[in-house]
Amino acid sequence: MSAASGLVCLNSKMYVVADDELHLGVFATKDETPGQLVRVFEGVLPDEKVMRKREKPDVEALTLLPAFEGFAHRALLAIGSGSRPNRRRGALLALDPSGAVTGAVRGLDLSAMLVPLADAFAEVNVEGAVVVNDELRLFQRGNKQHTENAIIRYPLAAAFDVLTGRRSDALRPMTIDSFDLGHVDGVPLCFTDATALPGGDMVFSAVAEDTDDAFNDGACVGAAIGIVGNDGRLRFVRRLDRPYKIEGIHAELDGNRLDLLAVTDADDPDVAAALYSATIAI
Repeated sequence: MSAASGLVCLNSKMYVVADDELHLGVFATKDETPGQLVRVFEGVLPDEKVMRKREKPDVEALTLLPAFEGFAHRALLAIGSGSRPNRRRGALLALDPSGAVTGAVRGLDLSAMLVPLADAFAEVNVEGAVVVNDELRLFQRGNKQHTENAIIRYPLAAAFDVLTGRRSDALRPMTIDSFDLGHVDGVPLCFTDATALPGGDMVFSAVAEDTDDAFNDGACVGAAIGIVGNDGRLRFVRRLDRPYKIEGIHAELDGNRLDLLAVTDADDPDVAAALYSATIAI
């Protein structure tokens, strides 16, 4: 996979979505056996780069949901960025008791959640999602022209109503909290993914991509990892030594040590996404 954009690690499996694919990648965490692809969306994307970018579902977020109606052993939720009408799709993938994907994938129209965000943002660009307590929280990514990063909060029960089709009218956020993550060489650092820790703190990745909108790619001039507390306050932002374009992150807390896995988007279909590990003392 070349454009990894979301990451969830569960038991002995690592699940990866890519923003220019119609499949979920499934990789083992304990050995080096080849990964497998699970189809998420029907169809075939063009090979030509410009047409592929135009038609792709642009899945940018992947998160683990607790058990709910029809999904007794939890589920993975994949979410499109919402930056174009064809990017408002999502998918639910049921898990079995071991955490493996099972059964048919349920495709979703997430317009009820994503369209109302245009009232708050000049360009909607959802890049991460986490579940904290009884809330679903989405991470809005800014850019050079529209620099606002934000965490968008919904009641989890209302989000489940959208995901199960019980609700099709607009679901508006409870709150939207904005964040300034700083700049690298004049380019703003902007959210690219997030994951939740057991206490409700949220670990995020961010990159400084030299682009003025949510559609076109640009050079990545910097990257960072940080934490937003469960209280909604930015605890810290730490620059990486190199400008890896991290777009998917997983974190586990071990005492005062934060163990991280991160996947990258190379913006080149001929270059495989990279997997990095890191440890941060917090």
